[in-house]
Amino acid sequence: MVLIDSNIIIYLSRGDISAELLLFKEDIFAISVISYMEVLGYNFKSEDEENFVKDLMNCFEIIYIDYEISQKVIDLRKKYTIKLPDAIICASAIVNDAILVTNDTDMNIIKELKLYSIK
Repeated sequence: MVLIDSNIIIYLSRGDISAELLLFKEDIFAISVISYMEVLGYNFKSEDEENFVKDLMNCFEIIYIDYEISQKVIDLRKKYTIKLPDAIICASAIVNDAILVTNDTDMNIIKELKLYSIK
Protein backbone atom coordinates (compact mmCIF):
# COMPACT_ATOMS: atom_id res chain seq x y z
CA MET A 1 0.00 0.00 0.00
CA VAL A 2 1.09 3.55 -0.76
CA LEU A 3 -0.33 6.33 1.42
CA ILE A 4 -0.36 9.75 -0.23
CA ASP A 5 0.11 12.84 1.97
CA SER A 6 -2.05 15.94 1.55
CA ASN A 7 0.75 18.08 0.15
CA ILE A 8 1.37 15.65 -2.72
CA ILE A 9 -2.26 15.83 -3.84
CA ILE A 10 -2.18 19.64 -3.79
CA TYR A 11 1.11 19.70 -5.74
CA LEU A 12 -0.35 17.30 -8.32
CA SER A 13 -3.45 19.48 -8.75
CA ARG A 14 -1.31 22.56 -9.39
CA GLY A 15 1.05 20.73 -11.73
CA ASP A 16 3.98 21.39 -9.37
CA ILE A 17 5.02 17.74 -9.52
CA SER A 18 4.50 15.02 -12.10
CA ALA A 19 2.57 11.85 -11.48
CA GLU A 20 5.83 10.24 -10.32
CA LEU A 21 3.94 8.37 -7.61
CA LEU A 22 2.25 6.25 -10.28
CA LEU A 23 5.59 4.49 -10.70
CA PHE A 24 4.89 2.46 -7.57
CA LYS A 25 4.00 -1.13 -8.37
CA GLU A 26 1.29 -1.14 -5.76
CA ASP A 27 -2.31 -1.93 -6.38
CA ILE A 28 -3.60 0.07 -3.43
CA PHE A 29 -3.21 3.82 -3.13
CA ALA A 30 -4.71 5.37 -0.03
CA ILE A 31 -5.07 8.59 1.90
CA SER A 32 -5.75 9.24 5.56
CA VAL A 33 -9.14 10.67 6.41
CA ILE A 34 -7.13 13.69 7.64
CA SER A 35 -5.68 14.22 4.15
CA TYR A 36 -9.15 13.83 2.68
CA MET A 37 -10.45 16.66 4.87
CA GLU A 38 -7.36 18.85 4.40
CA VAL A 39 -7.38 18.56 0.63
CA LEU A 40 -11.11 18.95 0.02
CA GLY A 41 -11.10 21.92 2.42
CA TYR A 42 -8.28 23.59 0.48
CA ASN A 43 -9.07 26.91 -1.24
CA PHE A 44 -8.36 26.01 -4.86
CA LYS A 45 -7.48 28.75 -7.32
CA SER A 46 -9.60 27.31 -10.10
CA GLU A 47 -12.59 25.08 -10.61
CA ASP A 48 -10.49 22.82 -12.86
CA GLU A 49 -8.00 22.28 -10.05
CA GLU A 50 -10.79 21.45 -7.59
CA ASN A 51 -12.47 19.06 -10.06
CA PHE A 52 -9.14 17.34 -10.69
CA VAL A 53 -8.74 16.72 -6.96
CA LYS A 54 -12.31 15.48 -6.54
CA ASP A 55 -11.78 13.00 -9.39
CA LEU A 56 -8.42 11.95 -7.95
CA MET A 57 -9.98 11.30 -4.53
CA ASN A 58 -12.14 8.59 -6.08
CA CYS A 59 -8.96 6.62 -6.87
CA PHE A 60 -7.88 6.34 -3.23
CA GLU A 61 -8.91 4.07 -0.42
CA ILE A 62 -9.61 6.21 2.66
CA ILE A 63 -8.02 5.07 5.91
CA TYR A 64 -10.20 6.00 8.86
CA ILE A 65 -8.99 6.45 12.43
CA ASP A 66 -9.58 3.30 14.46
CA TYR A 67 -8.37 2.17 17.88
CA GLU A 68 -5.04 0.81 16.59
CA ILE A 69 -4.26 4.02 14.70
CA SER A 70 -5.31 6.07 17.74
CA GLN A 71 -2.88 4.16 19.96
CA LYS A 72 -0.07 4.62 17.44
CA VAL A 73 -0.84 8.37 17.29
CA ILE A 74 -0.48 8.55 21.08
CA ASP A 75 2.84 6.68 20.91
CA LEU A 76 4.17 8.95 18.15
CA ARG A 77 3.13 12.14 19.95
CA LYS A 78 4.85 10.98 23.15
CA LYS A 79 8.02 9.98 21.31
CA TYR A 80 8.36 12.78 18.74
CA THR A 81 7.50 16.46 18.47
CA ILE A 82 4.84 16.16 15.80
CA LYS A 83 1.55 17.90 15.05
CA LEU A 84 -1.62 15.89 15.56
CA PRO A 85 -2.66 15.77 11.86
CA ASP A 86 0.84 14.61 10.87
CA ALA A 87 0.82 12.02 13.65
CA ILE A 88 -2.49 10.64 12.36
CA ILE A 89 -1.18 10.40 8.81
CA CYS A 90 2.06 8.75 9.97
CA ALA A 91 0.23 6.33 12.26
CA SER A 92 -2.11 5.41 9.40
CA ALA A 93 0.91 4.53 7.26
CA ILE A 94 2.69 2.58 10.00
CA VAL A 95 -0.35 0.55 11.08
CA ASN A 96 -1.14 -0.34 7.45
CA ASP A 97 2.51 -1.09 6.62
CA ALA A 98 2.32 1.51 3.87
CA ILE A 99 4.91 3.68 2.20
CA LEU A 100 4.12 7.34 2.91
CA VAL A 101 4.66 9.60 -0.10
CA THR A 102 5.20 13.13 1.19
CA ASN A 103 7.18 16.29 0.77
CA ASP A 104 7.09 17.02 4.51
CA THR A 105 10.62 16.77 5.91
CA ASP A 106 9.29 16.99 9.49
CA MET A 107 8.31 13.33 9.18
CA ASN A 108 11.91 12.22 8.61
CA ILE A 109 12.41 11.92 12.38
CA ILE A 110 9.98 9.00 12.66
CA LYS A 111 12.20 5.94 12.40
CA GLU A 112 9.46 3.33 12.01
CA LEU A 113 7.94 5.15 9.02
CA LYS A 114 8.65 4.09 5.43
CA LEU A 115 8.99 7.37 3.53
CA TYR A 116 9.24 8.29 -0.11
CA SER A 117 9.91 11.96 -0.73
CA ILE A 118 8.97 13.75 -3.93
CA LYS A 119 10.86 17.00 -4.42
